[in-house]
Amino acid sequence: MKYAIAIEPGTATTAFGVAVPDLPGCYSAGDTVEEAYDNAVEAIEGFCELLAKDGKDLPARKSLSEWQTDPEYAGWVWGMVDADVEKLFGPAEKINITVPPVTLREIDRFAGQQGLTRSAFLVGAAEQMMRAHRYGAPLGIQTGAPQDQPWSAASAAALAARR
Repeated sequence: MKYAIAIEPGTATTAFGVAVPDLPGCYSAGDTVEEAYDNAVEAIEGFCELLAKDGKDLPARKSLSEWQTDPEYAGWVWGMVDADVEKLFGPAEKINITVPPVTLREIDRFAGQQGLTRSAFLVGAAEQMMRAHRYGAPLGIQTGAPQDQPWSAASAAALAARR
């Protein structure tokens, strides 16, 4: 994935500073311009790895020309680097699920009304439910568990340990 980088010119006694505006808080440096570029790629990959581990999404990127007009980076030199971060967030995997035909038609109809593909709708719905129930709260979905015990014993033990 390509990222715009802003390079603060170095001097004989200071390194070239690098900021990645699309990833707030992602910085690097290098004693030479070439080293600054290489270190920027490493910084981006490390920053994105932490995002992925924390379950966060990649922030939306702006074009290089949009960043070049930002007064915060006046006098900086601009460049583009390619960092291999897709592996942390994708690519998407094909799965096989079983869905009753009526439900599948309803999913397709609703997704279409929202301008989404079936896959985009299902992934979005799953992500929304996981965010809403991040701390082990019961989902209220019938899973075959008895009504008086909606979670597995392992889930109940994990929740109790967090309290």
